[in-house]
Amino acid sequence: MRGKAFKFGDNISTDHIAPGRLFHLRSNLPEFAKHVLEDADPEFASKMVKGDFVVAGNNFGLGSSREHAPQIIKIAGVGAVIAKSFARIFYRNAINIGLLAIECDTDGINAGDELELDIEKGILTDLTNGAIIPIEPLPPVMIKMLNDGGLVEHIKKNGGFKLD
Repeated sequence: MRGKAFKFGDNISTDHIAPGRLFHLRSNLPEFAKHVLEDADPEFASKMVKGDFVVAGNNFGLGSSREHAPQIIKIAGVGAVIAKSFARIFYRNAINIGLLAIECDTDGINAGDELELDIEKGILTDLTNGAIIPIEPLPPVMIKMLNDGGLVEHIKKNGGFKLD
């Protein structure tokens, strides 16, 4: 995977991701996705292109357990969310809907850097500055689930969890 980094700080909440004032759009997720991360960066949705990365600090996705937050990130076309750490419910919701969420040290990544992510090898390369950042490789079953489109699609396709 390859894309541009959009850099955010610590404690980006689900309200930053899916603005509460627009919650009436929850029944129209493609429209809601046009406002993704609007309260953290008003221009994010209009500037990012499919495959770009959200890069953040600690505790990304804190706050309410609304699953709309990772859903609209995925619908907007973000390739992955890369953060130092995630709120537990956000991380679980992201993986369940098929949004790649990667934990690693993001301090050396700057806004606009070109990144390349190899989840099987566990490497994030910052092509702009040459840094190679190790990530925790994902278990094969999690990669399969993500490739299938999330938990529900994985179960539909495979009839349950299959480790091979």
